[in-house]
Amino acid sequence: MAEIKVPELAESITEGTIAQWLKKPGDHVEKGEYIVELETDKVNVEVISEEAGVVQELKASEGDTVQVGDVIAIVEAGATSGSETSSEPQKAAEEKQAPAQSEAQPVIEETTKDEGKDRPIASPAARKLAREKGIDLSEVPTIDPLGRVRKQDVTSFSNEPKQPAPEKAATPKAAPTYNQNDGKPVERVRMSRRRQTIAKRLVEVQQNTAMLTTFNEIDMSAVMNLRKRKKDKFYEQHDVRLGFMSFFTKAVVAALKKYPAVNSELDGDELVLKKFYDIGVAVSTDEGLVVPVIRDCDRKNFSEIEGDILAVAKKARDNKLALSDLQGGTFTITNGGVFGSLLSTPILNGTQVGILGMHTIQTRPVAIDAENMENRPMMYVALSYDHRVIDGKEAVGFLVTIKQLLENPEDLLLEG
Repeated sequence: MAEIKVPELAESITEGTIAQWLKKPGDHVEKGEYIVELETDKVNVEVISEEAGVVQELKASEGDTVQVGDVIAIVEAGATSGSETSSEPQKAAEEKQAPAQSEAQPVIEETTKDEGKDRPIASPAARKLAREKGIDLSEVPTIDPLGRVRKQDVTSFSNEPKQPAPEKAATPKAAPTYNQNDGKPVERVRMSRRRQTIAKRLVEVQQNTAMLTTFNEIDMSAVMNLRKRKKDKFYEQHDVRLGFMSFFTKAVVAALKKYPAVNSELDGDELVLKKFYDIGVAVSTDEGLVVPVIRDCDRKNFSEIEGDILAVAKKARDNKLALSDLQGGTFTITNGGVFGSLLSTPILNGTQVGILGMHTIQTRPVAIDAENMENRPMMYVALSYDHRVIDGKEAVGFLVTIKQLLENPEDLLLEG
């Protein structure tokens, strides 16, 4: 017998949630084949079987919280599935599997509507969303030629207006709960582990730092004109589009060099000044906000930064980020402007002492001098910082440096 244990995930992660069993009792599994998907605070991790054989028992159900080192499944090494054995060994195997199947019954009930119906083929993201919304995957139509249910199929299905079901078909499965105070319907949805962790850490930051936010605004005319002139040639040369994030990242690095306390971390009564520039870029996903890190931004040119941002954003949305992609950032940039945010106060990321918030570009009248005004593309920027480490003078100077560099983007070449 081989035990499947929850592996060491990371130094700061001691537990996870069973997101999806990829094998069930009686299934054959190859050595190195994925058997279960774990959801952790930061990323999802697929666990492999160290032995080839038959899954004998699942010791945890989907949705259960498990600790690092816990045994979550048993594999009979060297065994073959029932279809590959004679009737007697098959009968013995079925007898051994019976109690295991009983323990795992909640999983089977969740993924099959009728006892004799096959388990629907679905992506891990689709299964997770279906669990959260109380949707039976066997009822979800899909246009995939192989019949695989995708996340967007579940989303579309959940948004469709529901036809009234016959009285005899009524089921309490998706029935809403009611507020006893006023009798109006409400629905309770369990927060995902990642959303719970985000909530917990944001509250911790608010409670454990002296956070303050200062603002400025940037005339984006020069950057937009430069992008307009260079974007086609830039794409031809580097096969990546020239966006705003590379300009802001390079400007942030220059400002961090000028104000090193903003690139630091408070450790007890010591200030750890970091001499490297690993910039976190906040990415919004269906699971919540994640902040993958772009390494050594001071050593990279615009195309390398744009390429790295594109790569980590895709990994984030495909749920392919590794823990190493999320650790070790020294400063964070978040861009609420892509969603239309005009102004906000971003919250610090972990132990970092500064975060820059970008916002939407809006055409506004700007005084050019005492007599003239022009409509200019303007962006509000916000710096949230830990006032225990950074004084107002430094915070304002940091934002002014970014403003000056972006309003004269050619200067970024000198800083690079």
